[in-house]
Amino acid sequence: MSIVRDPDLAPAGRLKIDWAARHMPVLSRIRDGLLKEKPFRGLNVGMCLHLEAKTACLAIALMEGGATVSVAGSNPLSTQDEVAAALADQGANVYAWRGSSPEEYCSFLRMVVEDGPNLVIDDGGDLVAMLHGVGPKRAESVIGGCEETTTGIRRLRAMEREGVLRFPMVAVNNARCKYLFDNRYGSGQSVWDGIVRTTNLLVAGKTVVVLGYGWCGKGVAMRAAGLGASVVICEVDPVRANEALSDGYRVMHSLDAATIGDIFVTVTGCRDVLRAEHFNRMKDGAILANAGHFDVEISLPDLAALSSSVSRPRPGVTEYAMSDGRRLYLLAEGRLVNLGVADGHPVEIMDMSFAIQALSLKYVTLEGKRLGSRVVPVPPEIDETVARLRLEALGVRIDELTEEQKQYLASWREQETASDD
Repeated sequence: MSIVRDPDLAPAGRLKIDWAARHMPVLSRIRDGLLKEKPFRGLNVGMCLHLEAKTACLAIALMEGGATVSVAGSNPLSTQDEVAAALADQGANVYAWRGSSPEEYCSFLRMVVEDGPNLVIDDGGDLVAMLHGVGPKRAESVIGGCEETTTGIRRLRAMEREGVLRFPMVAVNNARCKYLFDNRYGSGQSVWDGIVRTTNLLVAGKTVVVLGYGWCGKGVAMRAAGLGASVVICEVDPVRANEALSDGYRVMHSLDAATIGDIFVTVTGCRDVLRAEHFNRMKDGAILANAGHFDVEISLPDLAALSSSVSRPRPGVTEYAMSDGRRLYLLAEGRLVNLGVADGHPVEIMDMSFAIQALSLKYVTLEGKRLGSRVVPVPPEIDETVARLRLEALGVRIDELTEEQKQYLASWREQETASDD
């Protein structure tokens, strides 16, 4: 049984899913293989992902591979109700609707746990954490799973260090075909899609402050510069700060950047990145957006404490009026701006990411708990398979090493060839 807002929205959701599927050739090829092999026959896959069209394509591929699928959204604002209805209509157990309360969000996750998953796909670590918390008996039947995000892998590594992780989890986020494209190009485009469509304001000529210069931050900064903004990077990692300088950006302390920024984007995975001392320095009209997984990077309690009134001038925009007359604008309630007020990463980007998810889940199914209760890297051959499938879909040919070149690269011996005088 599914719990969705309105089953009658299913036809509209099917159109969205069909559109995404037509632009996901890599996952389509993998889906054909899963349909023939049925590697997930008899297994229940529990998923906690942003519930929109690309995610539905992954869920359908797993179902065609023999799985029973139970899905909850990984963010209260990222579920698209029409897609949830369509996926439920396709036979998945769907527990999600847009705008769920914290209590509803947890109850939906608990329903996925109660369905007794044998495999899990998580986005941020909430499902795995719940399996180890309220559902430890259910965790005994879990073969393993995959994690999509930097935040989720950080949490999994903490569980592994403490010796409490009870099954293997593949670090999908760390695959080259994931972070080089999803984190960088996906975040770069989708974050600005969310900001621009929500504010209807120009980016060119403004000062954009990006807090965090990991792969997601690099993408956000790159696209901001491409839109004509002056970009400032704030970092705690000295190596990344030097990298940002070498990439041509200004680097400064966040309190200094607070005085000059027009648009602030947090993408660190940490909490209270922007807080009262930053808000007190910001100019009138500053825009605040979060691109990190959880809504803790921009301190909402501090914003509320400093404001004299709160209003909604546009959908997805919350205006905080300060006592001194300044106004600060928070987008998507401080949640993921690219999913809270936009459609998430481009379809072609998620084609690669979800192809890795599908193949990694098959890998876990085949290897089972022989992998150990730990965070497991994505096998290099999965990365290469996805990359080659995408090139084939694009009609792109690349070179191959000759046998002599392979031997040359594998040898430690003297490699200089004598001249033929």
